[in-house]
Amino acid sequence: MEELEQKTIETAIQGDVLALTFIHSPFCGTCHLARQMLTTIEATFGKEIFWEFNASLHPDLMEKYRIESVPCLLVTEKGRLVEKVYAFHSVPNMYEKVSKYVKE
Repeated sequence: MEELEQKTIETAIQGDVLALTFIHSPFCGTCHLARQMLTTIEATFGKEIFWEFNASLHPDLMEKYRIESVPCLLVTEKGRLVEKVYAFHSVPNMYEKVSKYVKE
C-alpha cells in the first residue's frame, strides 16, 4: 500500500484511473485488521493496488467524500465516487469486491 501525502492525494483520487483508497486511523484496531486483509489481497495480485491515508490528517477529504467511519475502502474513478466499503468481513469477501475493479 502506498501512503498518500497531502500533495499527491488529490492527484491519486481524482486521476484518470480507478483508485482504491484505504482510509484508516492509527488508533483504530479494526483498521489494523482491515489493513492485514488488504495486504493479503495485494500479495495475491502480486502488486500494490491500494492507496492509503490517515483520516485524522485529511478532514477535508473525509467531508468531501462523506466518509462516515473508518476503516473505509473508497473506490473512485476520475474523482467520482464509485463505492464506499465499510464492512471488511473477510479476505475472500474483500477479494471478491476488489477483483471487479482490478485488471490483472
